[in-house]
Amino acid sequence: MILLEYINENREQFAEKVKDIAYNLGINENWLMAVMFKESTLNHKAVNSYTGATGLIQFMPQTAAGLGTTTEALKNMSNVEQLNYVYRYFKPYKYRINSYVDAYLTVFFPRAVGKEPGYILRTETLPAELIASQNLAMDTNRDFAITKQEVEAFALKNFPQEIIDILLKKKA
Repeated sequence: MILLEYINENREQFAEKVKDIAYNLGINENWLMAVMFKESTLNHKAVNSYTGATGLIQFMPQTAAGLGTTTEALKNMSNVEQLNYVYRYFKPYKYRINSYVDAYLTVFFPRAVGKEPGYILRTETLPAELIASQNLAMDTNRDFAITKQEVEAFALKNFPQEIIDILLKKKA
């Protein structure tokens, strides 16, 4: 399993729990590890001071509420306990996650999961320009429209080639 060196407490329990979650979701355990790394550097106490997003996958306050908890409660959980909520978050997408980018999009912009590479991230209430302006690192061509392909490039960015090769493998 990749990136385990970033887990500072409960490493063995954490690894086993991630393996169980990945198995139950039918996805590659390394995809889950990489998503959590990109979101929080695998720091279950990470908090975004601007949005209030908290934890391993940066749960937004309203997302935490939808899962029956709060970001404050998540922050006070152990990394292994918080994985229960990671699983609960991912479970509705179980049959839709077919790649690392799908796993990443499940957290970042679920509506784009399974769409073609040119799909532009937007909703009825969130215009593409707003999403791009809040995620400038993803809008690599600076056209104020982030495509699924740009998200994939961002999701793989800064990983060494050997990890990229692992993440681009299909399934477990």
